[in-house]
Amino acid sequence: MTHPLIFQVIDLAAPVAESLGLEVVGAVFHTNQRPPVLRIDIRNRQQHTGLNDCEQMSRALEAILDTTPIIPDPYVLEVSSPGISRLLTTDREFIAFRGFGVIVTAIAPDASQQQWQGQLVGRDETTLVLTQKGRAIAIPRSLVTQVQLDQQG
Repeated sequence: MTHPLIFQVIDLAAPVAESLGLEVVGAVFHTNQRPPVLRIDIRNRQQHTGLNDCEQMSRALEAILDTTPIIPDPYVLEVSSPGISRLLTTDREFIAFRGFGVIVTAIAPDASQQQWQGQLVGRDETTLVLTQKGRAIAIPRSLVTQVQLDQQG
């Protein structure tokens, strides 16, 4: 379950990232750690996300979070890049990574195949489509549990 503060944090972080030519691609608040860790994942839209991008975002976001009372207790801010092995979750990512190799994991309702590897064609409200050796495979979106970029594909 997403921590209730994540939406507020993303609302603050997105314009900061935008001003730096970056994009917020995820956030999580690990409250089970002491002190809690607020992790923001960013992506540079123009080039590979580097340490400098993370450092700039961290400093800029820290300045805003320090003046905003949404997280009153001490915490650690961690800004990083999710890397190439990341999960696809947003409609924008499914559009951007069309044609890329993916690994799809799904719930198998009848002990049939649970994982597919192929090239992402796209998804709509009901179906995720990929190709394997030129053959289209349609997987009901309600059964899909994870779509991850394939590091080798």
